[in-house]
Amino acid sequence: MSRIGRKPISVPAGVNVTIDGTAVTVKGPKGQLHQVFHPDITIAQENGTIVVTRPSDAPKVRALHGLTRALLANMILGVSNGFSRELVIEGVGYRADMQDKNLVLSVGFSHPVVIAPPAEITFEVAKGNRNITVSGIDKQLVGQMAAKIRDVRPPEPYKGFGIMYAGERIRRKAGKAGKAGAK
Repeated sequence: MSRIGRKPISVPAGVNVTIDGTAVTVKGPKGQLHQVFHPDITIAQENGTIVVTRPSDAPKVRALHGLTRALLANMILGVSNGFSRELVIEGVGYRADMQDKNLVLSVGFSHPVVIAPPAEITFEVAKGNRNITVSGIDKQLVGQMAAKIRDVRPPEPYKGFGIMYAGERIRRKAGKAGKAGAK
């Protein structure tokens, strides 16, 4: 059995889970999420917890077992606490600003880059216009938007300039070595 798939998911107070066959809707203080899961996996609600079971030990079904449980746990955590991802801008003259709800990045291009958030995502700029926080209730969407922002100017290996995740270590390269004895 899957170690992750076997663990029951506890439902905190204030979170309402509705199971309709393979479709699950989770409502909480931060919002509502809905997802349809694979029909081979059984999802049941028992005594304030959600239990995910599988019918067989086929490799495909075993993989879906842990995946389904992890996605459900993330849905419940998202509507109760939310998710956030922090990015750091490094570079001379590089900065981020907010324009209404849009994120405006000045990262060495001839023009500012404007990124509009989806309805469920919010951006926040802090600490001298160098830190960006992406927040929302859907873990996948938060990570996707953070990756989209990072792709505007990924960190380069020589000086470390660019947009990187908070805590990310950039492998640095040595620059060109001067010719020895050149005149």
